[in-house]
Amino acid sequence: MKTLLAVDGSDYTNRMLSYLATHKEFLGVQPCTVLYVVLPVPHRAAAFAGPDMVRGYYEDDARVVLDPIRASLRESGIDATFVHKLGHPAQEIAAYAEAGKFDLLVMGSHGVGALKNLVLGSVATKVLARCSVPVLLLR
Repeated sequence: MKTLLAVDGSDYTNRMLSYLATHKEFLGVQPCTVLYVVLPVPHRAAAFAGPDMVRGYYEDDARVVLDPIRASLRESGIDATFVHKLGHPAQEIAAYAEAGKFDLLVMGSHGVGALKNLVLGSVATKVLARCSVPVLLLR
């Protein structure tokens, strides 16, 4: 089983990782893949800053989110590959899960914008609507 973990560095991501550390049966064949989606800088800001600065921002943002997750998974004995994409999180997560022919997508039920949608996070809701890959949402 190929497993994709969609992360954003939120408390819900940390809860998901803690759960998976004790329920490794959801991870299937390791290594699993960890995906973080970096939100794009607005076009005018990107034009003003220049391509090198924007590229550096994207790399730094991904590193800030993925490095603690990398350490957490390593400490739990979970082997993973790490990927970051640029775009809208729901679209990129769903597209990556389907293109990669993953058997299971695991993500937190809420992300960094949890107050916007109290019952189920907006990214999680959109992923469920767009993705044909089975999704496991963890609170």
